[in-house]
Amino acid sequence: MRTGIYGGTFNPIHRAHIQLVRAFAERLDLDRVLLIPTGLPPHKVARHLADNEARLAMCRLAAAEVTQCPVEVSDMEMRRAGKSYTADTLSALRNQYPFDDFYLLMGEDMFMTIDHWYDAERIFRLATVCAVPRDYGSFRRLIRHGEAVRRAHPAFGFILQNIPYLPVSSTAVREGLERGDLPDGFLPEAVRAYIEKRGLYQS
Repeated sequence: MRTGIYGGTFNPIHRAHIQLVRAFAERLDLDRVLLIPTGLPPHKVARHLADNEARLAMCRLAAAEVTQCPVEVSDMEMRRAGKSYTADTLSALRNQYPFDDFYLLMGEDMFMTIDHWYDAERIFRLATVCAVPRDYGSFRRLIRHGEAVRRAHPAFGFILQNIPYLPVSSTAVREGLERGDLPDGFLPEAVRAYIEKRGLYQS
C-alpha cells in the first residue's frame, strides 16, 4: 500500500492543502492519504487555533473533495499528550501499517528545515519526504536545498515536485474571515459553510 501522510495545523484547511493532496495522489500513484491535524505543534505557536473538534470536522469536509484516492482523517496526534513530533507519528504508523510505503507530504517551508527536526534520521528512514514550492519561481530554491540535504545526508530520500502554486495560506484565510472579505475559492465550500455556522475566526 502506497500511503501519503500529510500533517499540519490545518487552521483552517484550504484549497492549497487540497491541491497538494490531489497532485501527489496522482503523481505518486498513492493508494490513500492519511490527513493528520496536529495537536500541539512543536515548531510554532499556533495563534487563534480552532479546537480539535472543529479542525477534524473541517478536514473531513475537505477530504470529501479529493477523488484521486481515499483520504482518511486521523486524530492520532490530537490524542497524544504533549507536543506532536513527526518522527513519533511515523513510528506509530509503521507499527499500525508494517507493510505500507510511506510518503510524507509537505510544502517548501517545512522541507527547508526538516533536516533539523527532532530525530530527522528516523523520519527519512520511515518515509520518503515529498515537497512542493510555496510560490511561483521558488522551485529552484527547493532544489538547491535538496542538493544541500543530500550532500549532508546521502541516505535521506526525498521527492521534489513543481506542483502549481495556489496563493492561499491559513493566516490569510483567518485574516480575511476576521475582516469579512475572504475571496471566493480560498476554502472548500463545505468548510466555509462550517466556519460560518460555528462563527470561527471571527473578531
